[in-house]
Amino acid sequence: MSQPPLNALRAFEAVARTGSFRAAAEALFVTQPAISHQVKHLEQWLGAPLFDRSGRVPKLSPRGAALARDLAAAFDGIEAACRRARPSVADGAVVVAAIPSVAICWLIPRLPNFRARHPDIQLRVIYAHHGHAIDYATTDLAFTFADATPQVAGTVSAPFLSGLSVPVASPSLVGAPPDRLSLDWLLGVGLLHDDDPLGWQAWLRRAGEPVPDRLPGAIFEDFNLLRAAALAGQGVALCSLAMIRPDLAEGRLVQLSDLSVLEDFDYYLTQSQLTEGDAARRKARRTFLDWIEAERERSVAVAGFG
Repeated sequence: MSQPPLNALRAFEAVARTGSFRAAAEALFVTQPAISHQVKHLEQWLGAPLFDRSGRVPKLSPRGAALARDLAAAFDGIEAACRRARPSVADGAVVVAAIPSVAICWLIPRLPNFRARHPDIQLRVIYAHHGHAIDYATTDLAFTFADATPQVAGTVSAPFLSGLSVPVASPSLVGAPPDRLSLDWLLGVGLLHDDDPLGWQAWLRRAGEPVPDRLPGAIFEDFNLLRAAALAGQGVALCSLAMIRPDLAEGRLVQLSDLSVLEDFDYYLTQSQLTEGDAARRKARRTFLDWIEAERERSVAVAGFG
């Protein structure tokens, strides 16, 4: 018997864990057809179906549910083994995980200030990818984006910045925009979507505009890609004010309306727990937390919102 198809096993485990083929594709940063292809490949290798496809939405068969449980345990074991094999972070280092938008737009531009104030503290900044669990055994702090406070055992989370988002565009694209944005005007200059058209559909409903079933425009699965397209003058985007405040202040983007969406979402800061023996790391992390809170308060004061 040939070796099990590991990529297909990972794809199937992601579908079982996230509950859908689409969510699995987002978690593994591949397309949905790629996930479907891998699952079918695994079923062919096993010689048995893993899903009941008689209904509108495929459901795990008993055989598939059993395999999913075994794979979850196996992948957890692999992750733990790799974590044990990974070189430990130097004593006193602060490990910060951040989603790409916070890392690129908010945190990294401010880090020179921290390094100048605290050259003796080592920082390690890593990505917190959407759909991937954060290992808080090796991570001190994490910046994420959600519509509810993250609930992770052994951690404490609190809102850090508002996720409130508004329409913005490059001034070279819109020139002198109208006082009120209409659907026709927006379609004329072009729409840019973050992950899917749902954001613009919600905004149009609030604006009292027609909401077509299908909205044209490029879709970007990462905020930084969306922001780059807006800066390049490719269309109007719904962007978080907390992330693009410097772009607005320096005239690279212009805010086209005060009407907003995603008020229920926030950027959260999550802290892991440290043991009593981590004195140096605890002190370094406290210093970084004090600094990051001061930076947050400064940015909120300048922007006039949380």
